[in-house]
Amino acid sequence: MLKFLTLILSILSLQGLAQHGTIKGTVTTSDGQPAEFVNIVLEKTTKGTVVNEAGHYVINKVPAGTYTLTASFTGLVTQKSTLTVTAGETSSVNFTLAEDNQQLQEVVVSGDSRLVNKETDYVARMPLKNLENPQVYQVVGKDLMKEQMMTDVKDVFRAAAGVAPTEYVTGSFAVVFRGFTNFDYARNGMATSVYRTGTEIANLERIEMIKGPSGTLFGSQVSTFGGAMNLVTKKPYAAFGGEVGYSMGSFDLSRATVDINTPLNEEKTVLLRFNAVNHQQNSSNEYGKNKRFVISPSLSYQASDRLSFLFDFEYFKSNATRLSYTLLFADQVPFKSTKDIPLGFKKSFFHNDLLSDAQATKYFGQAKYQISKNWTSTTGMSHVNEFLNHSYQPYVNWISADTAVTSIRHFGPRERTYANVQQNFNGSFNTGRFQHNLLIGASYEYNDETVTYSIIPLDKININDSFERSGLSRVNSILADPSTTALHDAYGGNALGIYVSDVINWTDRLSTMLSLRYNRFEQTYEGGFVQPSLSPKLGIVYQIVKDQVSLFGNFMNGFQNQGPVEQPNGSLFKPKPVFANQLEAGIKAELPGNKLGGSISYYHIGVDNALRTDDALYSFQDGEQVSKGVEVELTANPVSGLNIIAGYGFNENKFTKADVYEGKFQTQAPQHIVNYWFSYRLPFQNLKGVGLGFGGNYVSDSFVNSSNTYTIPSYQTINATAFYQKDKWKLGFKLNNISNEKYWDSVGNAQFTRNFVTSFSFKF
Repeated sequence: MLKFLTLILSILSLQGLAQHGTIKGTVTTSDGQPAEFVNIVLEKTTKGTVVNEAGHYVINKVPAGTYTLTASFTGLVTQKSTLTVTAGETSSVNFTLAEDNQQLQEVVVSGDSRLVNKETDYVARMPLKNLENPQVYQVVGKDLMKEQMMTDVKDVFRAAAGVAPTEYVTGSFAVVFRGFTNFDYARNGMATSVYRTGTEIANLERIEMIKGPSGTLFGSQVSTFGGAMNLVTKKPYAAFGGEVGYSMGSFDLSRATVDINTPLNEEKTVLLRFNAVNHQQNSSNEYGKNKRFVISPSLSYQASDRLSFLFDFEYFKSNATRLSYTLLFADQVPFKSTKDIPLGFKKSFFHNDLLSDAQATKYFGQAKYQISKNWTSTTGMSHVNEFLNHSYQPYVNWISADTAVTSIRHFGPRERTYANVQQNFNGSFNTGRFQHNLLIGASYEYNDETVTYSIIPLDKININDSFERSGLSRVNSILADPSTTALHDAYGGNALGIYVSDVINWTDRLSTMLSLRYNRFEQTYEGGFVQPSLSPKLGIVYQIVKDQVSLFGNFMNGFQNQGPVEQPNGSLFKPKPVFANQLEAGIKAELPGNKLGGSISYYHIGVDNALRTDDALYSFQDGEQVSKGVEVELTANPVSGLNIIAGYGFNENKFTKADVYEGKFQTQAPQHIVNYWFSYRLPFQNLKGVGLGFGGNYVSDSFVNSSNTYTIPSYQTINATAFYQKDKWKLGFKLNNISNEKYWDSVGNAQFTRNFVTSFSFKF
């Protein structure tokens, strides 16, 4: 098989070499900074690209001949260069813009592609433009994070269409989209999520929200039936520079960040980038503290024209309280809504000294080799180790309208190791007049976790009486009691995935995507079991206006592995994986000058082999569920200096065949989610550098329990910013939750009341 694959690659490579060449180069500003987002176009052809964050660009599959290459950006003088492309060879053309990086950022105001750029190699695992991709995805980049002065990962996901973030008692964040909750994420395209420690945004270049069941390319570890999340980290670039910043604000917010980049040799083949953050803030509740420290160096090495390496490391350490978890999941509960709980919005049963000590190390490595002009090999490796010394997780169970039972679940030590190895081959070739972009890949994932834990009952409290809050000294004294039982558990498994995807360009406007994955999952604890899966994906795109407007449709598949279930009679029920199939159709647009862009789509996700349990507690695999809805994303730059980003998601996720909950809505799945943001940089010369921003979020109510009798009420938050940027420094102020709305996330956690953030940053 390996010899056959090598032969095929060789034949395809020779075919590509015989017909085409490649153009590549760098674009920098006069001060040596990478000129990100500059447009590179090959005149009198349809070929072009956008300069990436490192200042590099590549145009593949260029027929042999003489061309004029242009580098252009809104407000800048277009630069041109004439070159000759030779079949099978690479031509290098570099541009240096007359403006420096600061002037370039000011020009960006006219058409702010920094806020809406969707160039990515991760979503399709190949270099495929948004208008060529039959799948919907949204991107929130670092420039929007800075403009909105974000300090928490949940803020980032609030800026994506149809997405509502939440946080769990374990310390991890999650997001709800298309009616499903996702706890897991990819990091630089590889499964790297953490469950117990948290995630920091200081080292993020952007996040990518990949919509719809994405098991074909991402497997079941990262993708849920709603989609997948990919966190892209900052990469080194070929110049010295950096930025330091400090933010302070309400509830004792104190946040210091540093971002330094430098070449390590004269040839600039070895590049280093170092990011770090020290963050602390209390809750607006009387219970809640968050302290975290992160360092994240990244090293790149260009070993030759064909071979490059990238190494990325992150150390995350936190000392924070865990959110109090309210246990109101039964069919009948004493409240109709979270706002009916009599404790009070800012009150708690627990002291702030119940701090959890957690740390995580994340390693990422990549080797990229240009096999030939049209074929590339990318080998990736990620490794995560999470360790909890102590984690105190508070629980509250309301047994009546005025009586609560409190407890603490203490975890520690708890250790989790997750590793992922991935190999991708990307290539392009022609069969007759039809062009193919082909992906052949494989991944192997390994997970192992061990835990020691204790369940500590505390008090039965009548809210009408006075009570003492529980703290660390009391909990530790119970833990030290020899009668307190320590329990031990272990989890683990591995998964092998083999996948192939072919994007066929039938014409310069019509393309199709055909993809398939074979997945083999093995659970290594509790007797173990093996479960194979096949996951297909189909898509079609037609560009009704070339490179501006496209119609698309897709069929996408996701799967979730299921372990054996013991029936009441002692027999063992072995279910198959649960599958979800999505049908989606819509339109995408990216008009010139970023005047208008976005997408509108309708989707239908069906699950027809879900697990269900009857009244006698026997398990069956014939449950049915349907999640359907509409998503709208809008980006616009109608006038100079004004940028608009908005999104709307409507979702209806119901159980259509079930024993008890038939016709009920999926829990934690709001039907309406809205996000919007307007920013404007004043065009007046005497107010140059002054900018204003305004936006917010609306999330409709959702249900906490499966019987749909207990709800999280809807909420709307409004935020505003003002900033002044001058030369290398920037000063900003933001007011969050201006109306001082009392609101809860989808699992019932009280969110911040009105608060402010002021920030200062300096670039060098």
